[in-house]
Amino acid sequence: MAAATLPYRSQNWALTKPAARGKHGIVVSQSREAAEAGTAILEQGGNAADAAVAACFALAAVEPWNSGLGGIGFAVVLKAGESRAQVVDFGPVAPHRADPADYPLTGEMKKDLFTWPEVVDDRNIHGPLSFVTPSSVAGYAKLKETFGSKLPLADILAPAIALAKRGLPADWYTTLKIASSASVLRLYEESARIYLPGGLPPVPPYQGIPGFMKLGNLGDTIERLAKAGLDDFYRGDVANRLVADIAAAGGVVDAQDLAGCKAGLRDAPTIDWRGSHLIHTAGGLTAAPTLERVIAGMADAPLDGSAPSAEWFAQLSRVMRQAYRERLDGLGAAVTAKEPGDTCTTHLTVVDGEGNLVTVTTTLLSSMGSRVVLPSTGVLMNNGMMWFDPRPGSANAIAPGARPLCNMCPVVVTPKDGGWPRQAMGSSGGRRILASIYQTLAWQLDFGMGTEATAHQPRIDVSGPDSTSADLRLPAETLAALEAAGPTAIVEHSVLPINFACPNFVRVDRNGAEGSSDAASPWSAAVAATR
Repeated sequence: MAAATLPYRSQNWALTKPAARGKHGIVVSQSREAAEAGTAILEQGGNAADAAVAACFALAAVEPWNSGLGGIGFAVVLKAGESRAQVVDFGPVAPHRADPADYPLTGEMKKDLFTWPEVVDDRNIHGPLSFVTPSSVAGYAKLKETFGSKLPLADILAPAIALAKRGLPADWYTTLKIASSASVLRLYEESARIYLPGGLPPVPPYQGIPGFMKLGNLGDTIERLAKAGLDDFYRGDVANRLVADIAAAGGVVDAQDLAGCKAGLRDAPTIDWRGSHLIHTAGGLTAAPTLERVIAGMADAPLDGSAPSAEWFAQLSRVMRQAYRERLDGLGAAVTAKEPGDTCTTHLTVVDGEGNLVTVTTTLLSSMGSRVVLPSTGVLMNNGMMWFDPRPGSANAIAPGARPLCNMCPVVVTPKDGGWPRQAMGSSGGRRILASIYQTLAWQLDFGMGTEATAHQPRIDVSGPDSTSADLRLPAETLAALEAAGPTAIVEHSVLPINFACPNFVRVDRNGAEGSSDAASPWSAAVAATR
């Protein structure tokens, strides 16, 4: 390939990241500090659900652009002694006062995360009218009450409180993430006060150790929930403060939405994998139905040796483009954006010493969600209204209490006989999640790779029906086969631009567990409990 046709490379190094291994449990997260918060709970006697809740709350303090108390999500949980997983559904729900008339169209098309018609003032993308009901805390409460141990809530939230009161690490990655949203953060007073000191993104010292940024009242809010209970977020003092701030900002999420917010619990739908394994998914309005379509389309893919062939990748490219075409046609929506979208989803995977598995994907949707921090609570709110097609009458239209289609795809894997080993995984990355999950499954189930090899295997991405992105580290033969199979862009797997999703995963058997995080994510880590 001629040098002129190669993509510009911003990272001239080979990245590696070690797996974690142990017998007492592992937490894998996009943030090492959140993973450590979870393992601290395992070491205090908590189980996988307790550790997941601890890590999720910690993420609000150490990775605020990706998730938080103002978000939504899904979790899949498999108890060690059972063979059927369950779903904790705290997915997006429009407020009961959502009104399509609040989102007038400009007549242009918007190329953000989705190519929807453009809305006046981008009201569906940022600001108070972009909020859906924040259900993350309800989801974490359901995880704790249904699957958690007797460890007190105050103990589980203690790491998050300490991190929130310490503040957000002001290192180079924080500068990068805040700078990418600065043009909108500056529009909202509390957001600008916290994230744009002096009107600019924070910059770490040229030498020495980065400091920390205070996140408004977030630490006090988590501390209040630790004392009053998580229901306070929906029906207590925290709820009252949320409602007052939302109303003052001009939003429509109100006390009725909060009081009616409930996380669902149901059996996880399963997908057959070559007759040998079951893939337990969140089902419904997630990426799971499209994952099932891809699995079916790859049933006859060539499986020669310990690594995927050029022919295998070419078939996956064709199958995924067709699966996305069917997904979007079924939605009745516009195609996904051709430009990269800056999503803010995060994923964490947990296994405890007993073999209980929890896999949680949670999000604010866009990077830093609505970009609105509610001042009384320090809660950064989601912009979930962007999941809806703003055209009235469309299949995915804005309506009171409606639920949109979203891209999250946490999964648990069991042998079909219900035995061991078992795996749990998920990914962040918006519309890129699906491709990463299928390939992660294939690397481990079809090609026998361990978690560490899986984390470093170059991938392709298909985020829509029109084209494929291929990691430039793939063999030349594979790149040629992909280009022959359809339009292909050869790209770098880098921190930014984010051309691939960020998966993490664990594998557990009777002798212990191992877990790995995405090698290209600077803060991510798999952390093993020591006792």
